[in-house]
Amino acid sequence: MIRFEEVSKSYDMSRIVVESVDLEIKRGEFLVLVGPSGCGKTTTLKMINRLIPLTKGTIWLDGKRISDYPIDKLRWQIGYVLQQIALFPHMTIEENIAVVPELVGWKKKRIRERVTELLELVGLDPAVYRHRKPHELSGGQQQRVGVVRALAADPEILLMDEPFSALDPISRVKLQDDLLELQRRIQKTIVFVTHDLQEAFKLGDRVCIMNEGKIEQVATPQEILTRPASEFVQEFTASALARTFSIEDHLEPVPEGELPSFAISIDSGWGPLVQLLATSDKVAVKKEDNVVGFVTREGILRFLAEQSLEGTVRNE
Repeated sequence: MIRFEEVSKSYDMSRIVVESVDLEIKRGEFLVLVGPSGCGKTTTLKMINRLIPLTKGTIWLDGKRISDYPIDKLRWQIGYVLQQIALFPHMTIEENIAVVPELVGWKKKRIRERVTELLELVGLDPAVYRHRKPHELSGGQQQRVGVVRALAADPEILLMDEPFSALDPISRVKLQDDLLELQRRIQKTIVFVTHDLQEAFKLGDRVCIMNEGKIEQVATPQEILTRPASEFVQEFTASALARTFSIEDHLEPVPEGELPSFAISIDSGWGPLVQLLATSDKVAVKKEDNVVGFVTREGILRFLAEQSLEGTVRNE
């Protein structure tokens, strides 16, 4: 669907923002780009719809170079959702959603039906909301409108640049859940940027971890946790997750007669535990030389899911 081939971006031929990126995004996949500030994730996203021109390499869309598409037709195929929702304040919600379909040349009847369909899709009653102005909606409701506006002309691809980071934790978790349900129903190709590793693990079919303009690892959340591809990935995941994790809170009983292959102190942190879980499904936990329980890979994944639902982990 989308393929990066040796893609680089630099400014003034000196400051390299993205360097030699090779990446393939499958049709219908939810891919999340995550990494520290300045790692190049937003630049990578914006090169897909040519908001930022690439310096070297090629980006392919359905086997065709994005540079071969007329810019307006390319962007009509790609929905775009920002952190700053950017609804037109003087327009109604219906008028906001209708912007791209009108540019594409849809008939009024079709546009009205599409607005109704999309508002219902995100739980906003069309009879109540279509004639309201953006200032009459909450932040979460405005962001829902931002998402459906990006979907209005039924694009194959949806780009989302930290769309939930300005929301309060409760609204953010609700919108994450809503987005997952929406994706289950519409099966778009989504490329999502976040600085929050927990959000990335919750949403992504695969997660792409970036650092200093390069890709460190592209894999499922479970693969990243259990088989980090580099020291940076290991440290990045450990620092993001350690703040809410305590081994003692996740102990499981030791089966009778079972001897541990791997053991760790109950006072150890997230990093050493993940290193051991990369090679074993479970790790014994010792307290004063006595085995007091096991921590399992399955249990850690449950912990991650619970943390995502509670919205308690936030990366700076």
